[in-house]
Amino acid sequence: MGGAQLELPSGARPGVCVRRSFRAHAGDQPRRPPGPIPVPGTMKQESAAPNSPPPSQSPTPSAQFPRKDGDPQALWIFGYGSLVWRPDFAYSDSRVGFVRGYSRRFWQGDTFHRGSDKMPGRVVTLLEDHDGCTWGVAYQVQGEQNPGYLGPAPEEAIATQILACRGFSGHNLEYLLRLADFMQLCGPQAQDEHLAAIVDAVGTMLPCFCPTEQALALV
Repeated sequence: MGGAQLELPSGARPGVCVRRSFRAHAGDQPRRPPGPIPVPGTMKQESAAPNSPPPSQSPTPSAQFPRKDGDPQALWIFGYGSLVWRPDFAYSDSRVGFVRGYSRRFWQGDTFHRGSDKMPGRVVTLLEDHDGCTWGVAYQVQGEQNPGYLGPAPEEAIATQILACRGFSGHNLEYLLRLADFMQLCGPQAQDEHLAAIVDAVGTMLPCFCPTEQALALV
């Protein structure tokens, strides 16, 4: 979905964000945004518009973000499910709008947030649809404003932290190695020097943390 673009309703103020690449997040979603949406934070409400305007009634974008907007840490996240009313992260700005070429359907099972293994709930997912139009909310997230943002650090320090940490989903080392495996298998042409440097640092430090042949085989 990296090529999709967010559009604002025709009543949006000129000069605001209109088009921006985004990442999509699944969740639960009301059928349509009927005017103001109760989203906590600094939500800016735009005028209501039809759920799926035909091409003849398509709103005209009033502005477009430059590719480089002066903040390399800025990221726009498009929420089309539960994020439209309950964003669970800090954000600096938000825009109500829609994306073309995708339709929202309650075709995704959920065994954690809205259901269980025995009784899966249903939440929304996005499907490519040439004539589709999905409403949602785009949130601007800036790295330094994120409470969890740790900032730059030497690769050796990052590797040390990764080797020492474990959470609800597993060891931090698994996160690193699975990401590295994915890049090696699916993106061998990509050069991620930051990732490679941390993997190398982990390989050097791992015997000190867990001096076993099995641990060494992980790297």
